[in-house]
Amino acid sequence: MAIEHDYFGLIGDYWAERKEYGDQDVEVVLDADGDAVSSASLDVAATMVGELELIDDELRSAFVGQLDSSQSPVTRFLRAVMGGEAAESADAAISRDSGDRDIDALRSLTLVRVDLRPDADGDGEVFAEFEYGLAPEELDARLVASIDIGREVVDVRYDA
Repeated sequence: MAIEHDYFGLIGDYWAERKEYGDQDVEVVLDADGDAVSSASLDVAATMVGELELIDDELRSAFVGQLDSSQSPVTRFLRAVMGGEAAESADAAISRDSGDRDIDALRSLTLVRVDLRPDADGDGEVFAEFEYGLAPEELDARLVASIDIGREVVDVRYDA
């Protein structure tokens, strides 16, 4: 059975739209079973859509915090896209020059897609995934941050 929501409309299995903010065009997807999702969770998801820029800034700050570890997903992602065959495309996509190449790369990431899962509304469950790419139209590598309903980072992974 599907339910109706003020922002998302009729909730069945899948809802998607493109959102623009700044110079980014982001695909936002809501994947939910109408029988298993609460109105409160849908309201939180709608708020996240309205606050994409704020959440994006929070996640980029979390990425910076992972630069200290050479084994973190953020560091592995940056080494993969800025080294080897991908280096030229990655360098062309870096739009800032502060003198710190890793920070400049993180600031130049494109938010490609946001997946919302309002039926995963418990603490520590993956409520939303934010998928980033550096030169995403040319490179397949993605940095994915998962957050729970309270916007706490649950996981960060590098998808090659």
